[in-house]
Amino acid sequence: MKIIKPSFYKDFKCIAGACPDSCCQGWEVDADGDSLAYYSSLDSSLDIKKKIDSVLDKDEFGNTIFSLAPKKRCPFLNSENLCDMHIAIGEEHTPFTCRNFPRFTNNFGGTREMGISFSCPVAADMMYALDKWEFDEEVNGELPLLNDIDPELFIFLKKRRKEIIDILQNRALHIRERLISVLELCNDLIPDSEAVTDCKTGFFDVFINPELINPEWEEKVKNAKIKAVDNTVFNENIAMYFIYKYFLASVLEGDCDALCAVKMAAVGVLIATYIGGDAWTLHLWSKETEHSQYNMDRYLNLLKTSECLTVKNLIKLLKAEV
Repeated sequence: MKIIKPSFYKDFKCIAGACPDSCCQGWEVDADGDSLAYYSSLDSSLDIKKKIDSVLDKDEFGNTIFSLAPKKRCPFLNSENLCDMHIAIGEEHTPFTCRNFPRFTNNFGGTREMGISFSCPVAADMMYALDKWEFDEEVNGELPLLNDIDPELFIFLKKRRKEIIDILQNRALHIRERLISVLELCNDLIPDSEAVTDCKTGFFDVFINPELINPEWEEKVKNAKIKAVDNTVFNENIAMYFIYKYFLASVLEGDCDALCAVKMAAVGVLIATYIGGDAWTLHLWSKETEHSQYNMDRYLNLLKTSECLTVKNLIKLLKAEV
């Protein structure tokens, strides 16, 4: 198995109770099957077993979850912002989501790509301060995973992603020119003009999510203003994040196609331009959107159907000199 990671991946470390925002607040956490099997084996007299049993619930999709405490806090998050489950039975027995956050993994048979998400403030700060996205590769003894990926499409998108990365990291051009080139390149392959059915949603309406996790995000959107895109390294890094995380993953089952991934790169830069050009703003957006199934489903649908998120309109916004 070939393993690919951004070079900064190895440097990430959770700062736990010192974090300025908690990943244990705002989200419902799924209890995966392996974790549930372990919890059922615990001695019923243990306080942590009683606590686990008392907060297990089902969501509207039939998933087993831990019901949230007041202020949308995880029921195991204590007054020091540390995890009581982690303390009682060890990190290895916390839910899969908790053990892996903010890491993400895309499996492509014989290749596994891994990264970290903007939704964690520490990860967002790392990507904000990064001079350039580079990657580490290694090969281990793990066998390839069975899959139904279209091999021709995978190879095609992999080559195209390399072209996109080369364009995005060409600092001889302004970042907006790089993004426009990438949008035009991909729109020639996957035109989006025929998919538009929503002409009412405005650009800033896109960020008014039905599931609000942090009111600070709502205030930032209210104060957003159209501005000219700055030619910053951070804007380049934002675009790289979305291309790395989503472009090749479009071969996997899901609602994100390759053009959606390219649009996300452009929108990410516009978020930093209009709403806030710091790591905290991208952290808030990611927590609100990438880690809310409601909000992400809505966003992916808007990327495909909304006139304000067509390639033509995104290019217009990137060119704005206001």
